[in-house]
Amino acid sequence: MNEYALNVLAVAGSLKQESVTRVVIHQAAAIMRQAGCTVDLLDLLHEPLPLFNPDTGRVFPGFPALQARVAKADVFLLGTPDYHGGMSGAMKNFLDYFWREFAGKLFVPIVASHEKGLTTIEDLRTIARQCYAWVLPYGVSFAEKADVHDGRIVNQTLERRLEMMTRDARVYGQILAHQRRADLAGGDVGFMAKHR
Repeated sequence: MNEYALNVLAVAGSLKQESVTRVVIHQAAAIMRQAGCTVDLLDLLHEPLPLFNPDTGRVFPGFPALQARVAKADVFLLGTPDYHGGMSGAMKNFLDYFWREFAGKLFVPIVASHEKGLTTIEDLRTIARQCYAWVLPYGVSFAEKADVHDGRIVNQTLERRLEMMTRDARVYGQILAHQRRADLAGGDVGFMAKHR
């Protein structure tokens, strides 16, 4: 398998100014960059999206550029706070805009939560499945103050978990990207055939 620079879109799905989600997404993005990946950061605080409307959602002025960024990505680092057991409205709104662009690609859940974020991670898995995307079999969750404090990660266990997650995202993202390209170029039947 020929390696190429894996394209990663890191999405910070918190609208809070001092966000622990943003801190961890930036750290994960930095690790991926250091490993040779091409990383694009989409911070929904600084690049807000209109509330998705199926009739008009894909016609706002910035949509074509955003769609190109999403289409280019092989891996999505999806960082969200856990709000009442689910993802943030900003993250859900981002995900609502796309589905074809996610097919055959890898979702990586990163969740700020005081309760392990299990239902939020499961929500991201459900969306991945509905969009014919893949998802890591685990997510990374963390809590404010215990794991992230004053704009930095303060827990070595979280740092090690992020290193493991970014390694797995690179390895399996590369495998999936290779197979996705082959499926799109080939003539075999498979779920990617409808995207040719």
